[in-house]
Order: sequence, then C-alpha cells, then structure tokens
Amino acid sequence: MSSARRLLELKRYHSLNAFLRRVFGERVQKVTIDAGFTCPNRDGAREKGGCIYCNAFGSGTGAFKEGLTIREQMLAGMERLARRYRARKFIAYFQAFSNTYAPLEVLKKRYEEALVDERVVGLAIGTRPDCINEEIVKLLASYQERGFMVWLEMGLQSAHNKTLFLINRGHTYEEFLQALKLAKKYDLLVCTHVIFGLPGETPAEMLQTIEKIADLPLDGLKFHELYVVRGSRMEELYRKGAYKPLTQAEYVDLVCEALALLPWRVVIQRLTGDPRPEELVAPAWAREKSKTLRLIEETLVNRDLWQGKYRGEPDPLLKEATAPSRLSPGAYSA
Repeated sequence: MSSARRLLELKRYHSLNAFLRRVFGERVQKVTIDAGFTCPNRDGAREKGGCIYCNAFGSGTGAFKEGLTIREQMLAGMERLARRYRARKFIAYFQAFSNTYAPLEVLKKRYEEALVDERVVGLAIGTRPDCINEEIVKLLASYQERGFMVWLEMGLQSAHNKTLFLINRGHTYEEFLQALKLAKKYDLLVCTHVIFGLPGETPAEMLQTIEKIADLPLDGLKFHELYVVRGSRMEELYRKGAYKPLTQAEYVDLVCEALALLPWRVVIQRLTGDPRPEELVAPAWAREKSKTLRLIEETLVNRDLWQGKYRGEPDPLLKEATAPSRLSPGAYSA
C-alpha cells in the first residue's frame, strides 16, 4: 500500500476494518447470523421480558424462525457482501440473543454449520456474561487452535449496577469481570458493548463506564446509542414522557470523549447503532448512521482528539498503529 493511500485510511480511532486488514492483508466482512437462540433474561432463568430496550427480535433478523438455515444465511450473506465490498474473507457473526445459551453439543453444531468453506476465517459470538462457563470458553478456544479468529462479544452496556438493575439486564458488573477473566484465561479476543443514553445515567456516569473498562484486558468495544424500538418497554416509557433520548450532538460528543479515554490497542468495532427503520420509534437521528459517523470523525479532528489521547498515547495520524506480530492460531492481538 502506498504511503498516500495509507494516510487516507488512517483514522483517529482503531477501526475494526484496519485491524482485520493488518491481520489478513485484505478486507474481511462480518456475516450476521440468526441461529435461533434465546436468552436467560427472557425465559425466566434470570428474568422475564428481556432488557427494557429489547424487542422480540433481540437485535436479530428472525431468519432462523423463517426457516433459513445457518448455512443458507452464511452463503447468502457472503454473496451479498462479496458483490458490495469485493470481500473474499468473512467472519460468521452470531448476533441475535445469547449465542452461548444452549447445551454444548447444540452450540458446536450451530457454530460448525457456519464454517461453510475456506472463505470463513473467523467466528464472532454475541452473548451475555452470565452465559459463559469454562466448557463454552474451551469450545471457542478450540476454533482458535484450528486457525480461526474468534471474538467473544459480551454485552455490558453499563458498569453501574444500579443502571443494570433499572434496565432489567439480569447480571452485574462483577459477573462481567468474572466472565472476562475466564475468557482471557484461554486467550480469546473479547469485545464488549456499551450503550450511551441509558435511563437515569448522566453523561459523567456514562464516561465513568469507559474509565472503568479502559484498563481491563478487552480487545474490542462497540458503542451504541439507546434508541427506542417498537414492542420494547422503552417504548412505553418514551410515549409516557418518562424518557428523553440523547441528541445526536450529545452522543457524538460522548463518543469522542470516550475514545480519548481508551487505549489504542482496543479495536473499535462500532461507533453507532443501526436500527431497522420500520422498528425505530426515537430518536429519528438514529437512522442517520453515515451522518453520525461523519460528525464523530469531524469532531475528533476539530477538537484535536484521538483514541488514547487522555492516556498520553500519540496521535495515530503521526505514528502508525503497531501491527500484530504473530498470526498463528490463538495469537491474534488487538
């Protein structure tokens, strides 16, 4: 890659696209999979009704209930993304609900079904901290031993237990720490999700969550704004006037501040949510993903911020991020 092109691709945050290009030498795309799992926060094992911002789809597509197999979802997704991005390598992203919440043999069968051919180079498993145990972590680690990149994506949303209780999350921050420790025991890449705009939280408390997790052995982070979807308990609160979403400007400012608090080694996998338009109730700006991303990048430049700045780390536009030193199974490092 020429130095001019490399400069154009450099961002003031450590993007997933850049990380994957350094590891694999080319673009890698995630294929979203709905594997038909449920959640202990819905079936009564922990709570009932799910988190207050979640509806019946659980961030999924409903494809499994519609009769599409995991293999069919993977092949269709790879074909679509290959046309759009000219991608030749893919990661199977098990997204809907809690994708480690099933007997071990069921998990193994469904993960294996996603490995349709040599173009699939990794797995990303979305789940909850209370759905992790040593046997599951060993299973995921076995895919690393086979040469696949494995991301364990654990939703945290907030490091404040009072907020987790309020949103009916069904687990504590301490349980998240325990699950993270177990995952790192087997050298898994771990990405967590944080939501800005949760009811009852101040901007200072939202950034306190980032400060708490910044020194943890996390490899990736996803930012989401809290948006209200149809059929969720948040919709009831919103329509009663009991909840007011963040403005786009407030969210952009929070994300930029949060990036400056995070070490560069953390891969930023998402900067904003991506609701289905037909489900979105509020805020309307949540539909403007491209604009939100542009505003974040412009704000970082205008305020002279970058990921790691508040930690004394150098401006990435002046010094390129360090590439992974090893590419052997299980050795991927953010």
